[in-house]
Amino acid sequence: MAPRVTTGFPRPASDAGRRVTGGAVLLLAALLLLMVVRLPWAGDLGVHAAVLERLRTDLSHPGNPLVDAHTPSPYYSPWTVLLAVVAEATGAGTFPVLRLAALVGLVLLVTGVRAFVVTFTRRAAAVPLALLCVLLLHGVRLFAWSGFPGLTSLCLSLAYPSTFALGLTLHFLALLRRALGGRTEAARGLPAFLVLGALLACVLLSHQFTGAVAVLGAAAMLLGARPWPARAVWARAGAAGALTLVVLALWPYYPFFSLPGAGGLEDIHRPLYDHLAAKFCLVGLGVVALGARWWRDRRDPLVIFFLLGLAVFAAGGPSGHYSWGRILPAVLLPAQLALAIEVADAGADAFARRSRAVAPAVAAVTVLALLAGAWTQAGALTYVLRDAALPPVLRDVHRIAPWPSFTWAARHVPKGATVMTDDYLALRMLPAYGPYTVAPAYPDFFLPDERRRREATRRYFDPATARAERLGILKEYGARWVVQRTGGPGLPKDDPALREAARGPGGLALFEVAEVGRGVVSARGAAPATAGGAR
Repeated sequence: MAPRVTTGFPRPASDAGRRVTGGAVLLLAALLLLMVVRLPWAGDLGVHAAVLERLRTDLSHPGNPLVDAHTPSPYYSPWTVLLAVVAEATGAGTFPVLRLAALVGLVLLVTGVRAFVVTFTRRAAAVPLALLCVLLLHGVRLFAWSGFPGLTSLCLSLAYPSTFALGLTLHFLALLRRALGGRTEAARGLPAFLVLGALLACVLLSHQFTGAVAVLGAAAMLLGARPWPARAVWARAGAAGALTLVVLALWPYYPFFSLPGAGGLEDIHRPLYDHLAAKFCLVGLGVVALGARWWRDRRDPLVIFFLLGLAVFAAGGPSGHYSWGRILPAVLLPAQLALAIEVADAGADAFARRSRAVAPAVAAVTVLALLAGAWTQAGALTYVLRDAALPPVLRDVHRIAPWPSFTWAARHVPKGATVMTDDYLALRMLPAYGPYTVAPAYPDFFLPDERRRREATRRYFDPATARAERLGILKEYGARWVVQRTGGPGLPKDDPALREAARGPGGLALFEVAEVGRGVVSARGAAPATAGGAR
């Protein structure tokens, strides 16, 4: 029997290491499970709730999710349609269904990380280390964006389709590696590849940016497969790709292939290229791990995945295509997972004998990096703990505060009614409860009069706009409700066309429109036809 190799590296598979790593993962999992219940609102939750509201109203022709118009929308995906069917079958409300979506998304993400990692290593510590790296190994500047699996991002976006799509992507890549076969297993047959094609189509339809990550990941798994795939395997992969294209072309809710030519997304994605060093400096350790993998294997799939993602991201900034920055998970995930795999493997691999002095330092630096990432995102604890319950040292950490509730206004406005407002939060939150707004809160390239709606909203709240023009705008869009600041621009609160219905925080008030155009009409009467095609 060969002598047991001893190194200065603390074995990740030791009982102590397992307890510490496993305990940290369980704490983070408990926090995320509390997010399922808490469902903190500070982002795009409103539009996803609005999508469910529209699908529940009319599953086959839901129309625009934010404004009263008959237009397609990329938010109508296989995932959101399934959630709407579940809501109708169970009678559950929109927000309980979103909590179910959050739970499914969390389970898919965690099991997806496991499924993908075990295709590279069987070390017991690799999976919990990978989960810690994915959640915490980012940077020292707080950053949150849907589709990015950092702890704060997930706390705010667990219910989003992006979380579901990312978890499904990891499962897809794991299944693809198994379907391609390896040194000890044969490649799968055509049915397995066709299932992969359908899964890829589901990811692309559910969250297009994560779909782009999945496509790059699939290319990396194919290019990095060992042994090199046989001609028959490439043919099966081609059949899977063809099935993906067919499903995308046949999807009835929006024309998928119109999306690449759509504009209007660059400005909102410009921040993805700001402060990169501060936001992602800790990922540098993963890049070092990728370098070690490349040194051993010039076709390592994680290295190829990283390089493909980096190439797309790097091209986006200089070309002004800032939306390409959404490919960043294809850069981050390979580096994070590579570090976890390398650290887990190092204690047992023979090559570790040559780095007895380096291995303990790598372990220590990894732990410090994870602690730094945890400190950066410690504000996530405020989503489940009151300020008084927080340790004093955490009360001043940077956090993304949840938005205030808009139920004070939503309880008065009927579903399907249109609200005139230019308030940032009202535009993003009111559609979640069933009403429409005159202008959409987000860019909408399928809405032909989007610019006109935004201009009408700007004119309505312009102090120089005459009363008659304001009333004409309300009539044109069938807006029977107005949310504005008391004393702010718009019709004054004592105007005979308005009746105050409710007051909210920050000086906001909800007004019911009692007059549109000529004469006075009941605000609860029949709504006039709208430019957007009211139902």
